[in-house]
Formats: sequence, structure tokens, C-alpha cells
Amino acid sequence: MAKYLNILKWSPPRILVFGFAMIIVIGAVLLSMPFSSSDGSRLPFIDALFTATSATCVTGLVVVDTGTYFSTFGKIIILSLIQLGGLGFMTMATLIALVLRKRISLKERLILQEAMNQTSMEGIVRLIRRVIFYSLTIELVGAVLFAVRFAFDMPFGRAVWFGLFHSISFFNNAGFDIFGHFRSLTMYVGDPLVNIVSMLLIIFGGLGFVVMADLLEFRKNKRLSLHSKVVLSTTGILIAAGAVVIFVFEFSNSNTLGSLNWGEKILASFFQSVTPRTAGANTLDYTQLRQATVFFTVILMFIGASPGSTGGGIKTTTFTTMVGAVIAMIRGREDIVLFHYRLGKDRIFKALTITMLSLTLVLLVTMLLSTTEDQQFLKILFETTSAFGTVGLTTGITPELTFFGKIVIAVTMFAGRLGPLTLAYALGPKTEKELYRYPEGKITIG
Repeated sequence: MAKYLNILKWSPPRILVFGFAMIIVIGAVLLSMPFSSSDGSRLPFIDALFTATSATCVTGLVVVDTGTYFSTFGKIIILSLIQLGGLGFMTMATLIALVLRKRISLKERLILQEAMNQTSMEGIVRLIRRVIFYSLTIELVGAVLFAVRFAFDMPFGRAVWFGLFHSISFFNNAGFDIFGHFRSLTMYVGDPLVNIVSMLLIIFGGLGFVVMADLLEFRKNKRLSLHSKVVLSTTGILIAAGAVVIFVFEFSNSNTLGSLNWGEKILASFFQSVTPRTAGANTLDYTQLRQATVFFTVILMFIGASPGSTGGGIKTTTFTTMVGAVIAMIRGREDIVLFHYRLGKDRIFKALTITMLSLTLVLLVTMLLSTTEDQQFLKILFETTSAFGTVGLTTGITPELTFFGKIVIAVTMFAGRLGPLTLAYALGPKTEKELYRYPEGKITIG
């Protein structure tokens, strides 16, 4: 027990887990206070804890309606948790240190490296500066565009507040909205400006800060890294393929795409393809989707966003590596080659480990909730995957979760935001380097 209490000797993964946990607890205490609700009542602590976890883990699953239940102060607390959770508490701490011109220690650089999912500490502080600048700039532009559009529907001051809240929420892939009555963006299903701005914010937030930096420096370097090429190509393919599948499945569904014109059908299809990549906003009613679309959305949510981003899931690079391994095996090749580069064995093992741990977590939680929640299996699987992928989409069962269900989903959101591998490193015992290797054995596979 003593080794867990000595914070100074904690590993970077353990510090990240502890830091996120402390932010969630503080947020839950604040959200449970009477001044956080619009009518002055106290939110039950379990619901406050669930909401704080959802906001800090940039998920968007809610047990009470954000727009109508919380006061302005409560919404500001939620927005602060989203910003802290999206950029990471170490990023925000580094911002304060840079403003105060304090030196970033080696320990802090190691934690930043873990938080940003980087393979090296080289240039990590420079990357953090770019992360802060890019994030605030994109959020500001999104807030202005939203405010201009919302000003046609509400008073200007309210439009500015709504623009700021939803820009930060969507860029951080949180999915929280304050329109009220669990509507999200369904009233703007055919609005080009709201849809396009929302999708761009979600995509930029989900690409990862390393990719954004790579894109902005493309004019100078005239090249993209392998990581950026894999992320951009995989993201593009998933969005396009997802839009086509959703368009086909829901085309004749009168409760979703069926009642829209062709332009609105295409716009809604793309939006519903983008948002499962851990965003959580929606322009269609997910309780009315066909089962095939719901299950397909589960797959998109499980894949999630990209490394070093505000999103969750197993990540696009992990998915591409696994697909590459399957293709290489089918073709009888030993190496996985992407864009004329061979992937190292350590990358392949890490991708396999993340996929298996994530799949195990989703299946285990789904089985647990299937015994405690009186809901359809597909809805439970959808809710669990949404929590793990920090997506925030729901088929409407979140407010109906039991006390146990809320705890399990909250833990799942926490694990999804930090990543099952980071949690394993943080909570597992420290292993020593192997001093010897066993002889190679052979087993029959398949």
C-alpha cells in the first residue's frame, strides 16, 4: 500500500489516472451543490459523479438533461471539466507553468509524453504549446460561427454563450449540449452551417494534435509523417464508408432519413458517420434507427478517433494495424507495410493488446449490465461501447440506468478516456526486464 501513497515515485500512467480521478471527484462535489441546479435542488451524488465523469472523460452520456437541469454555474463547471478532460490536466498545468515561466521538469515531460501518447520526449513542450494554440484558435472560430447562426434563433448574448459551449464541447468530442430536452442538434438536421461547422470541429478534435501540427507545417516540409498519412486516410475512408452505409440502411426509414430531401439525407448521413468517432452529438433520433444502423454505429464507436486526440476508442491507427496484419497473413507476408514503411513488431503487439483489452472490457461490461438492466441487449451493447469510446450517443437508456449501471458505465468511461493499456500500466505491478528467453515452441493455429 505504501508504494501507492508515495506520489513522488509514481509512474506517469499512475499520475494520469490519479489526476483525472481527482478532477472528477472535485467536479462531482461542485455539481451536487444546490447552486449548480436551476431550481436550487441537490443533484444526487451518484448522478453528479456520473455527469462529472462523462464531462471529464469527454463522453456526453447524461442522466439528467444538461440544458434544463443545470444552472449557468453548473454548465460552466461542466464546460470546464470538458476543457480539462479534452486537453488533459497536464496540458493545462503546463500552460500555467509556461505563463509563469517555470521550468518543465523531466518527470513532468514524461507525464506529458504519456498523456499525449508520444513515443519520445523530444519536442514535447513545443508540441504542448501548439496544442494549446491550435485548440483555443479552433474553438474560438467555431464559437463565432455558431454564435452568428444561433443569433437568428435567440437573443445575441444567449447565442454567444451557446456558440462557445457547443464549440468547446464538439471540438473536445464531448457531445454535451444545452438545447434542452435531450434534443442535441436534431432541430438543425438540414442546416448546412451548423452541420458542417460541427463536423469540422469533431474531425479536427479527433485527428490528434500531432496530425494537425503536421498539416499546418506541410507547406514548409512538403511531406507528412507515416502517422499522419495513416490517420488521415483511415479517417477519410471510415467517414465516407460510414455515410454510405447509414444512407442505405436509413434511406426509407420515415422516422430518420425517409422524411428528408436528398440534400438533407446526404448531410445527415455524413453527420451520423462523423459523430460516432467519439463526438456524441446527433441530428437524427437514435431511438428510431434500424437495428442494422445501430450495430454498425457500435463498430464505428469502438474504432473511435486517433491517438493524441480528444477522442476515445481503440483509435484509427490500431484499427489499421490490425487490418494490415490480417491482409499480410492472408497474402503470406511477414511484414505489415503501410505507405512503403514496415511496422515494427512492438507496434503490432501493442495494437493487438489494446484491441483485446478493449474488446474484453466492452463484452464484460455488456454482460454485467445485461443482468442488472431491464433493456434490450443491443441497446446495452450500444451504451457500453458509447461509454468506452467516450462517444456519448445513446438509444435513450442512460437516464433509466440503475445505481449499479451508472457506476459501471462511469468506470467504463474512465477506462475509455485513459485507455485500458494505460490503466493496466498504472494499476498493475511494475515488472522487471526479462533476463532470459524460453526456447521457441510451436502450436497449431486455426
